[in-house]
Amino acid sequence: ALKRLIETDGVKGVTSNPSIFEKAIGSSDEYDGAIGKALKNGDRSVADLFEHLAVEDIQRAADVLRPVYDHSHGGDGFVSLEVSPYLAMDTKGTIAEAERLWKDVHRKNLMVKVPATPEGLPAIEYLIGEGISINITLLFSQKVYRQVAEAYLKGLEKYVGKGGDPSHVASVASFFVSRIDTAVDKQLDEKIAKANDPHEKERLAALKGKVAIANAKLAYQDYKHLFAGNRWDKLTAKGAKPQRLLWASTGTKNKDYSDVLYVEELIGPDTVNTVPPATLDAFRDHGKVRDSLEENVEDARHVLEELEKSGISLDAITEELVKDGVKLFADAADKLYGAVAHKRATSLGGGIDRQKLALGAAIEKAVERSTEEWRASARIRRLWHKDKSVWTGDDEDKWLGWLTSAATANVADYEDFAQRVKGQNFTDAVVLGMGGSSLGPEVLAQTFPHRSGFPRLHVLDSTDPAQVRAMEEYVDIARTLFIVSSKSGGTTEPNVMKDYFFDRVAKAIGKDKAGHRFIAVTDPGSSLQKVAIKQGFARIFYG
Repeated sequence: ALKRLIETDGVKGVTSNPSIFEKAIGSSDEYDGAIGKALKNGDRSVADLFEHLAVEDIQRAADVLRPVYDHSHGGDGFVSLEVSPYLAMDTKGTIAEAERLWKDVHRKNLMVKVPATPEGLPAIEYLIGEGISINITLLFSQKVYRQVAEAYLKGLEKYVGKGGDPSHVASVASFFVSRIDTAVDKQLDEKIAKANDPHEKERLAALKGKVAIANAKLAYQDYKHLFAGNRWDKLTAKGAKPQRLLWASTGTKNKDYSDVLYVEELIGPDTVNTVPPATLDAFRDHGKVRDSLEENVEDARHVLEELEKSGISLDAITEELVKDGVKLFADAADKLYGAVAHKRATSLGGGIDRQKLALGAAIEKAVERSTEEWRASARIRRLWHKDKSVWTGDDEDKWLGWLTSAATANVADYEDFAQRVKGQNFTDAVVLGMGGSSLGPEVLAQTFPHRSGFPRLHVLDSTDPAQVRAMEEYVDIARTLFIVSSKSGGTTEPNVMKDYFFDRVAKAIGKDKAGHRFIAVTDPGSSLQKVAIKQGFARIFYG
């Protein structure tokens, strides 16, 4: 189908985003076979599974478009793949993912898509400076467009300065169109409803459906100025190509406007229009081709002046549209990963561990509400990115190893140590800790049954003399393993309990052997770690 569009309709490239992938994967069975094949040799994480599918898709599309790329000497024939929208406010993360995608897709006619957020701009400059072709997305304002073009020019200059050949570096600045009219028209309608003067109502109504195109036409005037003159001539002499303006969001959202409005009015040299399939069908049927982009430029300036006179700030609208765009793409990514997760679970069937919660009607609704609130406010994503602002913004990002501990833990080492413990015929194991250091182990002790041959697990989280005495009388001191658990290592209660039981063990089996019956769970460099080394503990584990 893509090949036919290229041959019959002159389609010169393809773009993708999470929303497009979500509809394709979640609403059809087109990808089921590829998902099954990808999981044939073992399970994969949802993110890894999606990226595998996306990279394969993009590679195939790039191969179909390669003749266009070759025929146009690298001018057309590109396919865009977006960095994760979760990284929109993360410069380093964007750079790392863009470089990885560029390497994994391994096609000259790939463009990696990066958003024009404040954090995205330095990433764009850096990536262009590395010779990577970039599609800059979520661009709404002329001011930010000029910053984007500057990032491209600086990146090219850095690349050329390192001896790179800029002739293979391509870039487009994706300027979003219809969303601007949607936002502006809403404010115009509010002002029209409040206006009493018929002439004022008429003046405001005349601006509806005009602002987005006016904004785009003036951005094109900036383009002509930016990619001309001595600075640009030096780069073109080395083979550099201009960063073309690309019109995005060109499907007409207002049914009162022509369904080909944002195609017909934005046709001009060195531009690209990314049309949705329905808009392409409409333009094929009744669209008119003309060199429209430089028509009525002064009228475009007048439209924006009239808008400002009306008390509507286009800058404020475009800033809000960027924030909304980031959120919309992130929401789409949430749904995309949800769709992939569902397909993964279906494909793996009984081979995947499942969890089912039976919470009861009242609490179940509360959990659903809370979960959706966490998703919508991006707290789940922020949690997984170890963002301390989920809590107090202090140092919580340093204490989130538990998120990935199951995947990164050296399980073989733990199992080996457990077998050695079993081999020493301990009857009991006692955790000495308070609060977080004891509550987790207590849940495990109550949840999992005792296994034959291993010591029974107990938790002592009280310095009450009666409780300490009861634990001491219950276990056989000579055959008990003590686990001293303290994150900081300086908490008084576990240290007191350690001293008490270390003394009891020393009296039972000798001071030189007592340390072999103790394990420390603590932070690296803590006072407990130092004591554990000095007293010859059997093992130190870092929490």
